[in-house]
Amino acid sequence: MSQNNHSGNLPPKLESTKKKAIVNHLTCATLDGLVAKSIEVEATFTKGLPGFSVVGLASSDIQEAKERVKSALLTNDFTFPPLKITINLSPSDLKKHGTHFDLSIALLNALHKESIEEENLFVFGELGLDGRVKSSSTLFPIILSLKEQGLLQRAIVPKSAMNHLSHIAGVEFIAVERLSEAIQLLKEKNFQASTTQFEYKADKIEINNEIFYDHIEITSDFADVKGQSIAKRASLIAAAGMHNFLMEGNPGCGKSMIAKRLKDILPPLQEQEILSIAKHQFLDGEIPDFKAKRPMRSPHHTATSASIFGGGSYQAKIGEVALAHNGILFFDELPHFNKNILEALREPLQDKKVNISRVNSKVEYEADLMFVGAMNPCPCGNALSKTKSCRCSEQEIKRYKNRLSDPFLDRIDLFVVMQEISINDKKSYSSKELKKMVNQAFIQQKRRGQKNLNGKLKESEVEEFCVLNQESQKVLFSAIERFSLSHRSIASIKKVARTIADLEGSPNIEKRHLLEALSYRRR
Repeated sequence: MSQNNHSGNLPPKLESTKKKAIVNHLTCATLDGLVAKSIEVEATFTKGLPGFSVVGLASSDIQEAKERVKSALLTNDFTFPPLKITINLSPSDLKKHGTHFDLSIALLNALHKESIEEENLFVFGELGLDGRVKSSSTLFPIILSLKEQGLLQRAIVPKSAMNHLSHIAGVEFIAVERLSEAIQLLKEKNFQASTTQFEYKADKIEINNEIFYDHIEITSDFADVKGQSIAKRASLIAAAGMHNFLMEGNPGCGKSMIAKRLKDILPPLQEQEILSIAKHQFLDGEIPDFKAKRPMRSPHHTATSASIFGGGSYQAKIGEVALAHNGILFFDELPHFNKNILEALREPLQDKKVNISRVNSKVEYEADLMFVGAMNPCPCGNALSKTKSCRCSEQEIKRYKNRLSDPFLDRIDLFVVMQEISINDKKSYSSKELKKMVNQAFIQQKRRGQKNLNGKLKESEVEEFCVLNQESQKVLFSAIERFSLSHRSIASIKKVARTIADLEGSPNIEKRHLLEALSYRRR
């Protein structure tokens, strides 16, 4: 009696059952906002009424995985055992979603008689009914986030996703086309990583042992904009330092033309910035081209707050502000945008991020962008015209301009009143020439050891990199007394002056640089 019950005093039959029980597990992940969280997928097969259940706060797309997994396994000569199958997604208090859980669930079913002990191996893939392993829209953001957190070294992924995943360096990807391949891999433990590595088709610029990529593609040329020398100069400064920029002028004077040409002369990008842009595009349902090109978003003034900042009652979706990350957000007809939208824009312009708070979710998106706005001088647009008469009353013009609050305008670095077009206007700088000047200023900024470009410097960085000589300080003190400048305005003027000095190749901010920066101040 004592010999039979030596292990915890259990009856022989129960002790035998305990020894046979196997709990297998694989690792997958889910997105919690923009951050991927590691998820342990566990499986048990117990005696009882045959069934197949998934527990652990699984969303409907994961619950539907049961039918896809069943079909994929049955079409690959697998017979389900007459047991109760329970799949648990841990931690169980975190909401999971995504079709990429299919493959890990199917593998746990197919190998339920074997012990799976694979550490540091993630498994991702959606299953077709015939056993094909497919990619999904959230796969790239998940894997990039895991890599950035240092959680991912190797992963089984769909072969069809390698065109995108090959951009993420430092991860061993084991690519599979069919469920049967993945089963064989885990059985034989023969993990052979794919060696595909993406090469960016762009000019490489090396500064302080850092690599930057510059894809020069002129889709619309500044040479097409005749005249407007002041606006072009301001555009050059704005692009070189990624400064926020506002143009005011009569309809047809070239405001939109200049704004649309800005995207072709913006500074180069690091690999991480390219991947971050691609991540946001995937979350929006777009297929990125992975070009070293900064994005430009230009929503219409009738767009809703949710479409611009992101939102949704259950799961927050990405908006135009986040999609403009590392690029340009252009608002044409600026005063016609909803006042609530303009006031809410103050947060991303200041903090370089946008927060979406809902009952079911709180999400933070990166939004390090350059804001460009265009507006008419009055509702009818003719207030600055020398040939057309303005039809607006003083009250209408005041109401029109009051839609832009001082706190919002205080975040704009460069203001330009556009000149009226003339028959004598001539072509000047081309986009190619302006791009060359922007790159020279960019190199100056990076050689100083700046992490951020001039327009995005923090307060402590302004004090470090935007040092004024004694003559320049006197000019600034005089401007502060005369115009009652705020702390933000002072920092903005210093940053613009620093960019002007960089464009000239000057290591120091001189008096002439500060005076030009003051000329772009809002009046």
